[in-house]
Amino acid sequence: MNERFGHMSRLWRAGLVAGACVGAIAGGAQAATVEAPPQIGNLTPTVPAQPYGPTEGTRERIATAFDTARATGRKVLLDFGGNWCPDCRILAGLMDDPAVSPWIARHFVVVMINVERMNTNLEFLEQHGLKISAVPTVLVVTAQGKVLNADGLTALGNARAMSSQAVIDLLAQWDART
Repeated sequence: MNERFGHMSRLWRAGLVAGACVGAIAGGAQAATVEAPPQIGNLTPTVPAQPYGPTEGTRERIATAFDTARATGRKVLLDFGGNWCPDCRILAGLMDDPAVSPWIARHFVVVMINVERMNTNLEFLEQHGLKISAVPTVLVVTAQGKVLNADGLTALGNARAMSSQAVIDLLAQWDART
């Protein structure tokens, strides 16, 4: 496997396994209990060099993510960023950390969207009347397409200044919305 895209592969595999478990347990319906996010304190994640894959195929990856979310009762987490962005890479490393990634996979179908210099792959945002002003821009979306955190588009724009726990707690707050 190409090491450059190993991060996405691990998240994808973990997401599929978690989705199968959720689907088997809950019959594909959203679980009724709320799971607390992992308590990671000031975890320092390994920062990947290039967590965002090619710009091509984004629409298909997003469509597949929504199909998977509908089948598993999870939400879709769309991470708009670029490999040049330190905050994007820190966020990607945190979501891929072994202390966090199982929780992420149980709650979200993750799509890493390479927007280069905020000039490509912006269609999903535009379709929802949203504009990107900084990266990373993270959207948490229901399987039916409802954006749950439009009020926090730039909240993770300075992820490197946030504690790892604060980032995960924010994702958990967005996940708790309906």
